[in-house]
Amino acid sequence: MRIGKDLVAAAATPVVLGILADGESYGYAILQRISELSGGELAWSDGMLYPLLHRLERLGHVESEWRQAPGGRPRKHYRLSRQGEGVLADQRAQWNVVASVLDQVWPGGPDDRRPRLALGMG
Repeated sequence: MRIGKDLVAAAATPVVLGILADGESYGYAILQRISELSGGELAWSDGMLYPLLHRLERLGHVESEWRQAPGGRPRKHYRLSRQGEGVLADQRAQWNVVASVLDQVWPGGPDDRRPRLALGMG
């Protein structure tokens, strides 16, 4: 399945902030985590991730630090800032509303609420 560019772009910030909420990470590991979480359906490129990380850092949502990788070249590690925690909480609330609406308008999903709403039980 191909995920449309608009949906990928809309989810990019909350996905990255959510991954960093689990702990600091670096670019390649973030890309691997996105692929793992999506079962390979979302295959982000470096060209998508790094501009986003730079923007999130410029906005103060993430902080970064260069570190020497064991036996390798330096890696830039990113972590969620205090401000980023607030942004993530806000984004989660917004996406929960969107997910709730989609659950209600798409019948047959795992949280199919149409019959309950039709009966006034929802």
